[in-house]
Amino acid sequence: MVFSSISFLYYFLPIVIILYFLVPNKFKNLVLLITSLCFYFYGEPKYIILMLGSIFIAYVFGQLMEKTKKQKTKKTLLAISISINVILLGFFKYADFFIENVNTIFSSNIGLLKLALPIGISFYMFQTISYLIDVYKQSVKAQKSFLKLATYISFFPQLIAGPIVRYETIEKQLDERKHTTENFSNGARRFILGLSKKVLLANNLAQFLEIFNNTQDKSTVFHWMYAICLCLYIYFDFSGYSDMAIGLGRIFGFHFPENFNYPYISKSITEFWRRWHISLGTWFKDYVYIPLGGSRVGNIKLIRNIFVVWALTGLWHGASWNFVVWGLYFAVFLIIEKVLLSDLLKKVPSAIQHIYVIIVIAISFVIFNNTNFEQGIGIIKGIFGLTNNNFINPTTKYYLQSYLVIILISIIGATPGTKLLIENLRKKEKSNKIINLFEPIILSALLLICTGYLVDNSFNPFLYFRF
Repeated sequence: MVFSSISFLYYFLPIVIILYFLVPNKFKNLVLLITSLCFYFYGEPKYIILMLGSIFIAYVFGQLMEKTKKQKTKKTLLAISISINVILLGFFKYADFFIENVNTIFSSNIGLLKLALPIGISFYMFQTISYLIDVYKQSVKAQKSFLKLATYISFFPQLIAGPIVRYETIEKQLDERKHTTENFSNGARRFILGLSKKVLLANNLAQFLEIFNNTQDKSTVFHWMYAICLCLYIYFDFSGYSDMAIGLGRIFGFHFPENFNYPYISKSITEFWRRWHISLGTWFKDYVYIPLGGSRVGNIKLIRNIFVVWALTGLWHGASWNFVVWGLYFAVFLIIEKVLLSDLLKKVPSAIQHIYVIIVIAISFVIFNNTNFEQGIGIIKGIFGLTNNNFINPTTKYYLQSYLVIILISIIGATPGTKLLIENLRKKEKSNKIINLFEPIILSALLLICTGYLVDNSFNPFLYFRF
């Protein structure tokens, strides 16, 4: 079940909200836990034991680490608990990838396990691991209530696609949180805007990507349309889902961290990754990069640290070599920026910096989105006019006319311009009253339009659902 579905919007979510606000405060976490397990059970019934097992491991080892006074014993408990989680993640997500590579290297014929990927395993395993590390470091106290810890790890808004919420972020909120009309309305607004980004923008952009893949008569401009639409699709698909998750959390009184901050306005790849999938970048920074020594080391170790982090980041996204290459691709640019071009980039005109970032990101997402290397290389060649295709042709003109409006709206939506405009208007009393008057009407209209799209159209892909 995804958020952008009729079953979620008009059956599951209303039932959860009604139950949640009907019961006394002491039962609210229980309602969230039961409904979250139902949410997960709907998508992957047989793997609910895996998630509960991961929660149980975190609970038991967290308690043991907090009770023991011997540092060596604590470290052993941490190593065992993290190893169990990593082995489970590796088995279910990467077993067939490992077997395929063994078969290729040694010309063997080991049968594939063909395991279904447990939904959200990459996200809830990372939350479990971060909780265990933070308990070990005494950044947080071990949660004594299994129910509260289970609610944190299984909470359905951030279960499938994040953001990766640290335990310390919502530790106090699990015990006590405010339920106000303002929280509810702000959460609902954020959810509807995220839903609109997903359904009205991402889904339409995804349709063009399908058209591109099924069209033989391609041109250089057509390849650029593909690259631009792909960048916008991945952004609105994922950030829209993050907005919905943050909005849902707010409805139930939780404050989740932001996951995107207009990454396409970045002037460097380093800045881009401070703005894109912030919760994942922060997780790898705190739990991998800094323990390795971070940037406070010599250049050789710095290069090693960046390569390790980005190889893992790529592999986290999926069990395929294109994801590893995608991660290492970014590692190269980050190393170049940190070691060679940090001062030079600042002297280059802003427009050139933005163009550099967009080109690097566009190529990266072509790599990311194509598990077939030959196909991905062919698209990159097409982008730079290194094929026998025409610069533009009638097919391109037709689809350019058909998708130009949605592309322009998406480009505008990927910048903070609209947000800044509304914030400035709110500073004036008269315009603020007008916004307050029309905002509920606009949000209701968006929800109705999204509903119409979902009822009428079965094309509703979600990229990060497979991670």
